[in-house]
Amino acid sequence: MENLEYTIYVNAEPEDVWNAFISPEGVRALFFGSVLKSTFEIGAPYEYVGPGNDGDETVHVYGTVLEFEPNQRMSYTEHPGPSYRENHAELETRVTMSLEKVGGCTKLTLVNDRWPEGHPSYENTKASWPMILSNAKSWVETGKTMDFGW
Repeated sequence: MENLEYTIYVNAEPEDVWNAFISPEGVRALFFGSVLKSTFEIGAPYEYVGPGNDGDETVHVYGTVLEFEPNQRMSYTEHPGPSYRENHAELETRVTMSLEKVGGCTKLTLVNDRWPEGHPSYENTKASWPMILSNAKSWVETGKTMDFGW
């Protein structure tokens, strides 16, 4: 399966883009009302938890922190939540987000790789990342998220 790779430019400082992905208000805005639970230490677990199949405490995705350099780079393994796939523990990918200051804006590069062959969430994830990244750009630049009609 092909790596999912995206690059966007956000008219903001790297710190502002970073905070959109880790602050409670940013995570709620970008990840459909979820909260991100983690200490962010290398090797620590993380979970995106929010409204879903199992009520308000649905684990949407979870994994392990691999890298965490504030305002620059984070990487983590990612599994679909238990209510999405019975074999969720076997379905591991890696997500790496890098931020780079370019002039007065920030280059955000996201790579979602290490897809096991036949991963059932691949197509859905391929469609979701552009929406999440577009939402991030909008939220950081305007303070508003986009309306995807859900």
